[in-house]
Amino acid sequence: MLYPNNIKKKYKKEISYKNRGMDLESLINDACKYYLEHDMAVIYKKPTPIGVVDVLYKNGAVINKAYFKEPSTLDYNGVYKGKYIEFDAKECHAKTSFPLNNIHPHQIKHIENIIRHGGIAFLIISMNEEYFLFKGSDLLEFIKNNERKSIPFDVIVKLGTILKFNYNIGIDYLKGIDIAYEGVDSFENTKN
Repeated sequence: MLYPNNIKKKYKKEISYKNRGMDLESLINDACKYYLEHDMAVIYKKPTPIGVVDVLYKNGAVINKAYFKEPSTLDYNGVYKGKYIEFDAKECHAKTSFPLNNIHPHQIKHIENIIRHGGIAFLIISMNEEYFLFKGSDLLEFIKNNERKSIPFDVIVKLGTILKFNYNIGIDYLKGIDIAYEGVDSFENTKN
């Protein structure tokens, strides 16, 4: 449509404002805080270990140069119903598959170690405006039995547990753990 002086009106693509301003990590952080306040679980985001090289002292201390001391493992860890839990948050903007290069080899090894020692390890994947709990054992099995470099979305839907957004909690991943691991008490322990 042309307006006076031949100004062309451009229309913006429709944007979804669902959970606007809330990324996956902040929704999980909200849930962790809620669970702790309501004595449901003790789960924290792990800080990434960094070494500070240079600090700039203008209006307070600002880290000017730093490095990662060691590769981080998974984002969150804690205890739920007496079981050790560790998981990572992954956002995926692809529509058809989740790229495995989003998970580093040391993280895969770490997931194997946790499961071997009786803990629960999983990913929370945000994809196609939905949230999924994808068990570490299913991830390892997929990697072992496939040469693909990504997990198709339909596999995530089939094997994953959908997580609901709750305005009071954030992403209610404890409910997802109960469903995926059948009440946590009977979760599988894969020994290699």
